[in-house]
Amino acid sequence: MSDPGDIAKLLALPDRFAGLHIWVIGDLMLDEYVTGTVERISPEAPVPVVRARATEHRLGGAANVARQIATLDAQVSLAGICGDDAAGAELLQLCAQASIGTDAVAQLPGRHTTRKLRVVSNSQQLLRLDWEDISPCSTQVALRLLNALASGKPPDAIILSDYAKGVLTPELLAAVMRTRGAVPVVVDPKHREFGRYRGATTVTPNLHELEIACGQRLPVEDTAAIAAAARALMKTAGLDSMVVTLGSHGMLLVPGAAPEVTVPAMRHEVYDVTGAGDTAIAVLALGLAARAPLLEAAQLANAAAGVSVCQVGAVAVSAASIRDALAAHPDGKLLSRHELAARAATWRAAGKRIVLSNGCFDLLHAGHLSLLTQAAKLGDVLVLAINSDASVRRLKGAERPLVPQAERAALLAALAFVDAVTIFDEDTPLEVLQTVRPHVLVKGGDYQPSEVVGRELVEEAGGRVVLVPLTPEKSTSSLVARIRGARS
Repeated sequence: MSDPGDIAKLLALPDRFAGLHIWVIGDLMLDEYVTGTVERISPEAPVPVVRARATEHRLGGAANVARQIATLDAQVSLAGICGDDAAGAELLQLCAQASIGTDAVAQLPGRHTTRKLRVVSNSQQLLRLDWEDISPCSTQVALRLLNALASGKPPDAIILSDYAKGVLTPELLAAVMRTRGAVPVVVDPKHREFGRYRGATTVTPNLHELEIACGQRLPVEDTAAIAAAARALMKTAGLDSMVVTLGSHGMLLVPGAAPEVTVPAMRHEVYDVTGAGDTAIAVLALGLAARAPLLEAAQLANAAAGVSVCQVGAVAVSAASIRDALAAHPDGKLLSRHELAARAATWRAAGKRIVLSNGCFDLLHAGHLSLLTQAAKLGDVLVLAINSDASVRRLKGAERPLVPQAERAALLAALAFVDAVTIFDEDTPLEVLQTVRPHVLVKGGDYQPSEVVGRELVEEAGGRVVLVPLTPEKSTSSLVARIRGARS
């Protein structure tokens, strides 16, 4: 994603999810988390004693996929089976709270709801207990689920969330493919025989699942071998494309008739990978439903999965958190005036304190870094507004800037404590200030308060102007003079 235009498209893509309708068909689970502290080892056996503090229930499996879709403001209809038991009742109640349609969920007497209990301490899983019934769903029940879906609003995409717990039988899969129409079908596979998903738009195995399906070892660094194995399976199983998830290495997109593309992972501190695949397939399917190209949908899904692993347990990530992850990439920090207005509104809604500084930032030096470091400490978000090349020439003369605007913006965006960079063509940043309405406006100590453009605007809105002391003998003009003196 080296083109800032690519990032801009991805940032705008979640806005197209509202109003979409997604079918999610698959294995439903109830996740239970018992959290506590470990202070000693049991005298009965060499195991930690967890002093339980809280218990929480969350949706798991296909239900977690549905929750992610609902969180991103799309409509979702869930199809699957659960037991006519307490866990099943809890699962349906959580679905209702998440605005997930469950008309196609069947509670079956005598069947156990799949339930996973995780014991967690200090953000680490210590133990997992599973209760499950993996007997195949009968043809009669499978057709009842599909008929219940078909009686509602037609889908814009279909997700098959296969955890090999008995719902996605060959009969149900074949029926879905017969009735799908032209909408994309995205599959998260668990069976080694990918031919059962024949006709799917894309299948999203992780590397281990791909290795099992193709019967060979595939080094994660050998993308050519992974792509070759994927294409062989695509051909024999009748699949249009494959998106192979590679953990910390990101994703490998393997289209049917184009070269493979690596989507690098966005670096995050990983707390828990539980549910990351659910997040990825939900966002991937939404992207395809919104008519985005497969690459864009995969890039957005990759960013969303990166957000999910930063939290403990299966979670649903928000559109704002996905945008924040994308915007943290240097390309994602380069914003047009319109994009900056949207981002500023999001920051304000989240209660973040916005700091803005402006200038030419020509020939970036230690003085600039000192100013910006101090500015970043004054709030939660640092926005830089830089003069365009034409604006610099009007202010500084025909020989300036020394560094073109695109390079100046890219250098500033690469700084970890900078959250957004925008370029303005006017002589002053007044219009940018009107767009952002920062809480703090920062300028160098060589200004007097009365000389700061936009001071009245910021202060009238309850903000303040901060003048930061300059680093002695560190300025672009002094550097230029030294360079010229060395040449003479």
